[in-house]
Amino acid sequence: MDALAVILERPEQLALQRLPLTQAGEDDAVVAVSWSGISTGTERLLWSGRMPSFPGMGYPLVPGYESVGTVVQAPKGAPVRAGDTVFVPGARCFGEVRGLFGGAASRLIAPASRLVLVDAALGDKAVLIALAATAYRALGSIGPGTKPLIVGHGVLGRLLARLSMAAGAEPTVWETNPARAQGEFGYPVLAPEADPRRDYTVITDVSGDASGLDGLIARLAPGGEIVLAGFYEAPIAFAFPPAFMREARIRISAEFKPDDLAAVSALIVGGRLSLDGLVTHRVPASKAEEAYRTAFGDPACLKMVLDWRACS
Repeated sequence: MDALAVILERPEQLALQRLPLTQAGEDDAVVAVSWSGISTGTERLLWSGRMPSFPGMGYPLVPGYESVGTVVQAPKGAPVRAGDTVFVPGARCFGEVRGLFGGAASRLIAPASRLVLVDAALGDKAVLIALAATAYRALGSIGPGTKPLIVGHGVLGRLLARLSMAAGAEPTVWETNPARAQGEFGYPVLAPEADPRRDYTVITDVSGDASGLDGLIARLAPGGEIVLAGFYEAPIAFAFPPAFMREARIRISAEFKPDDLAAVSALIVGGRLSLDGLVTHRVPASKAEEAYRTAFGDPACLKMVLDWRACS
């Protein structure tokens, strides 16, 4: 069995190639992918070559962890079966080609236990479940009556703001790109200099910009918390005295876990979390190189989706 896959051969060098797939094990499912999303956080770093080194890092690689498709084959007794629509949070099924995170391909083999059942009616919006789970994990103490600050109004920031409102909070969002601040969202979207507040109990940064931590600390209430929920290529540093004076807490929000995926799936099914209006660009997978450049270079692109349905 093989698959058409996006391969980053080296930084900024992308190709579409057929790769042989590792044979499915007794606990594995085979999924025919319909759509996969392009992450403007981690995948941008892989594309540019600026991803910090970690175990398993290297080229060539198959990127992507936001795939949705139809189960073709599943083991007996598995939580999914043939014909189900599922979300696949990446795969490692390409032999010597690394899967970081291995979801951008026409067909995937992954443990059936890792797949998440989704409503087929969601269509390509279902690729957003990974980002929704990431936002859910970052939510932390945000709850009824809180008025948190969210830094960044891309897809992750918008999902975090929607989850905050679903939790009973009243978020404010900072955004420096005027194009991403336009519209009616149910919460204010401000440039940082237009916000006078300096008493936030929770500030969640999803921008991936490590240089602004001192400015965020200056906006904290005593005992407040800063949550780092982006992916940061530069070392994190801050001036100690202002943080000391506020007795600031800094939390790093880790990668989403299966429980986070289950929680946001329930919120979506229950109508408490909408994924509408977040997928802005859709491109056939055959135009993957163009799609990646648009995803990383066009500020109007919130979420780019590759359509694999014409790929056999």
